[in-house]
Amino acid sequence: MEDTICAISTNPGNNGAISIIRLSGKDAVNITAKIFSNKKFAESATHTIHYGFILDGKNKIDEVLVMKMLAPKTYTTEDVVEINCHGGFLVTNKVLEILLLNGARLAEPGEFTKRAFLNGRIDLLEAESVSDLIEAKSEQARKLALNGVTGNLTKLIRELREEIVSLLANIEVNIDYPEYEDEQIVTHENMKPKLQEIEKKLIKIVEESETGKIIKEGIQVAFIGRPNVGKSSLLNAFLQEEKAIVTDVSGTTRDIVEGTYTKNGILFHLIDTAGIRKTEDVVEQIGVKKSKEVLNNADLVILVLNRNEKLTKEDQELLKEVNLKKHIIFLNKDDLEKKIELDPKDYPDIVEGNTKSIDGLENLQKRMEEMFQMNELENKDLNFLSNIRQITLAKKALKNIKNTQEQINQNIPIDILEIELKEAWNNLGLIIGETYDEELIDNLFQKFCLGK
Repeated sequence: MEDTICAISTNPGNNGAISIIRLSGKDAVNITAKIFSNKKFAESATHTIHYGFILDGKNKIDEVLVMKMLAPKTYTTEDVVEINCHGGFLVTNKVLEILLLNGARLAEPGEFTKRAFLNGRIDLLEAESVSDLIEAKSEQARKLALNGVTGNLTKLIRELREEIVSLLANIEVNIDYPEYEDEQIVTHENMKPKLQEIEKKLIKIVEESETGKIIKEGIQVAFIGRPNVGKSSLLNAFLQEEKAIVTDVSGTTRDIVEGTYTKNGILFHLIDTAGIRKTEDVVEQIGVKKSKEVLNNADLVILVLNRNEKLTKEDQELLKEVNLKKHIIFLNKDDLEKKIELDPKDYPDIVEGNTKSIDGLENLQKRMEEMFQMNELENKDLNFLSNIRQITLAKKALKNIKNTQEQINQNIPIDILEIELKEAWNNLGLIIGETYDEELIDNLFQKFCLGK
């Protein structure tokens, strides 16, 4: 934290018109002044932009604009300098090299944002949202990340912590100062409604977190079925391109083939798998094994059946397997005679269609959207947790609150209830970084891009 760090903040592999090199730390201004031709820069006011040349000794390296921002009103709350030079790998790295030779240290991935967190400018949830905003691959993912950056979700977590700490404070007063008659006596009965309200809010956060995960990461959709039922044709029809090879030869697809498309701001990861069947072909066996792995990990499984053929033993086995997952049964080739019979009572999610006509997939797409309530996302505020770390901690806090209520039902003494309540308060604090482990912080920020 004592070092002055620097890094290229724009894409270093991009030959754009401009590159930005950022410095942060107590010597950011002095280091820049050593290599900047504009002699007024060092004594200039904060949040100003200056024109000049970056120098290597007496040699001009590049014509630049330099922005000066003094602490504490900066991204890291430290002195920050941003050098806007011409784009291109050679010139950008030359400027970076000169800065390193004059006393700056190359920043680690995410170190600027890590300093913003450690210096108290942003909390951990906001820091993770910065990374999510950079990596957002859809409009809904951008909105979700921006809500995290602006602190909307942090406010919800802090309000819950305040409600828990209020309960803890009342318990402490009752235990330590029982003679204070003006204080409300905490009993099992008057704790129940408060805990129920906290539980209700946490359940809402946890349930909606699944939506947040989908918005951020997209929906993994696996096309499953035996060979030659039209899985590859289905993938091509969704993507409107010849992504997968389609032939009449059974077992053409030996490996998984992937593609993506966006609908209503949500990214769909489509995975065409090898046909699942018993085979002596070693290569095809590997493909079948991969298909089963994809089936287990998918958010949605679309079991493709040939409507023009009667159910085979392999089809029936697949029907049993997908029944344990969120799934849709797609009866392909509805332009041909129907020979397959499935009872809608046993299989409520059946859609018929084809990959030949323009509107052949309309019903399937509509059902996919309904299953994930995509039409409702436009009207939601998108204040969701969106990664496994956050969601796991929220679930732990919810379990703590439920355990506390169970202890009340068992008439456990009030002072013992503190243990679970403090654990719930601590778990919520870990979400926003009010309490944290240094190793966790190091690992988290290493996933950020260099220069952020």
